[in-house]
Amino acid sequence: MRIRRTRHLLALTALTALALTACENGTGTRDEGASALPASSVTTPPAKPAADGSAGASENTTGSKGSSGTGTSGTSGAKTPDAKAPGASDAATRVLCNGSNTKVTAQSLSRPLNHMLLTVTNTGSRTCDLTYYPVLRFDEMQWVPQAAEETHPQAVTTLAPGESGYAGVLLSAADGSGDGGQTAEKLTVAFQGMTPNSSGGASATPALPAGGVYYDSSLTVTYWQQDADDALSW
Repeated sequence: MRIRRTRHLLALTALTALALTACENGTGTRDEGASALPASSVTTPPAKPAADGSAGASENTTGSKGSSGTGTSGTSGAKTPDAKAPGASDAATRVLCNGSNTKVTAQSLSRPLNHMLLTVTNTGSRTCDLTYYPVLRFDEMQWVPQAAEETHPQAVTTLAPGESGYAGVLLSAADGSGDGGQTAEKLTVAFQGMTPNSSGGASATPALPAGGVYYDSSLTVTYWQQDADDALSW
């Protein structure tokens, strides 16, 4: 009888220990034979909407973003840089024409009578503006020749690299009415800035014809022109 009671107590003790081990959360004995829930019965939370509000956008489960799942982050709606509007102005990239980025020549003409033609060629890599009119100085003259206002162009003369602009110079009165006539051996051409009578940069000293040029108080210049004929038509 004692042997049976001992075995019975041992079995009861073992069952009690097993029950306490299985009931860690205090809700009762857990069925050790119960299997885990099948994967199909697990509810997956809905995907979060994309930041831009588009439907169906989600993060790829492979750890990369993008609808193709190939590991790239590009999307079909990627933005491209805005193209320049047609006819956009290049004013921001232009510079002033002056003696540092041009070649200046002075040519005496037989027609029109007593005239000289100034030619300025853009030798730089950027488009430049010829503003107002050239400021001329023959030798050490102490006065500035005035410009013929009727030659004022409708727009600033602009030279792309390699292009030329022009100005006409009336050296002396054809009827001899000018005063203080003399022959000059040297010519300095100064350029104006964006406001009248301001400095536009380096001057130029084009060579004069052999023997110099004769001028008097009638000395007058034109505004810079895009075409040589316009510079000599007054």
